[in-house]
Amino acid sequence: MITGQTESGLRYAVRKGGFSVGYCALSIRCGTRNEEGYHSGIAHFTEHTLFKGTAHKSAAVVNGYLDRLGGELNAFTTKEEIVLHATVLKEDLPKAAGLLFELATEAVFPDKEIETEKGVVIDEIHSYKDSPADEVYDRFEEDLYAGHPLGRPILGTPASVRRITSEELQRFVKEHFTPDRMAFTMMADIDEARMEKEIRTLAGKFFPLNGAKVDTVFGSTAGTKGQTVETASFDRTVDKRNHEVNAVIGGAAPSLYGGQDRIAAVLLANILGGPASNSILNNILRERNGWVYGVECGYTQYSDTGIMAISLGCEKDNLEKCFKAISKAIRELQDKPLSDRKLKAAKKQLLGQLAISSESGEAQCLSMGKSLLAFGRVASSAENKAAIEAVTSADLQSLARRIFSPDNLSRLVYL
Repeated sequence: MITGQTESGLRYAVRKGGFSVGYCALSIRCGTRNEEGYHSGIAHFTEHTLFKGTAHKSAAVVNGYLDRLGGELNAFTTKEEIVLHATVLKEDLPKAAGLLFELATEAVFPDKEIETEKGVVIDEIHSYKDSPADEVYDRFEEDLYAGHPLGRPILGTPASVRRITSEELQRFVKEHFTPDRMAFTMMADIDEARMEKEIRTLAGKFFPLNGAKVDTVFGSTAGTKGQTVETASFDRTVDKRNHEVNAVIGGAAPSLYGGQDRIAAVLLANILGGPASNSILNNILRERNGWVYGVECGYTQYSDTGIMAISLGCEKDNLEKCFKAISKAIRELQDKPLSDRKLKAAKKQLLGQLAISSESGEAQCLSMGKSLLAFGRVASSAENKAAIEAVTSADLQSLARRIFSPDNLSRLVYL
């Protein structure tokens, strides 16, 4: 792998791997939490409307540019990032990379296209009402960070989306889509030096220097490393008149810059409610008792905080049984350290899951971009393995006590 930084401040990483398919991604350190002074939802709406035409390509041309090559063009928005990414045959990778740069720097946001896209995004907002499992988690996060930029809904509201204008989109992009806030990543069965040269050429074309070389300081400017985001515990039930009950239980957890605590939190979440059927909550609630169709413990990291939350859906008659079982499982983790045998098995399982996911070129490409934005570098597999192996039973026990302490815990139920 080759990593570097262009004169304009753009970070990049290229890795040789895969077969006939190539991947590229442009990650921008800008998300929902950066919407101060703009209408709510503008980050997500910007992501949508970047595809609606550039100074050189109409919306139709943009949408068909990679399709006709058999490739895929996509994007997503989080609280702290907007990411554009593409998958194509490796010989078409330069075209895909050029398109991502063009979309991020030369989008024109035509009024007619914007009005059409507003209907699409508003329909997306309304569609969440038909997906209570998604809605309850988003509402949980909004309530947990009420009054803080992280509490803003990614999609915005129908009213706020309707007010977004072309001029506002252009201002948002001008302010936040700068090379010092970007990372570009590539992965393909192509010589790494050749991929690096392509990125540097594109960066020079789309980000011409108007002054001195930029030396990027990485780590999100949206928040401060080590800063604590205040949260208030709550226990709220909302009558949605649904057949199934959806619930989220959780609280503040280590941030992206939480060091070894962050690694321990990844392992703890996987042990408690990871994707495997042998995770503690899956085993108790689903496999052993059949009280839920699915339960998971997720860990989300932001630059200055994090969330660990247990999400589940069940019949109303099973809700209290689920809550009691979850509380008991958490108390056991808090009171009794994992045995050496169980800890070793848990680490091996997590390492295996990470190894399997790393076989996806797209996942690797996106992961490299996230690492560059956060740390200015990409950790090796050996570094990641060493960090996981260094976690002790005492680390997990201490973290379980802190995250799931009564004064840190919140609960939201959709009945």
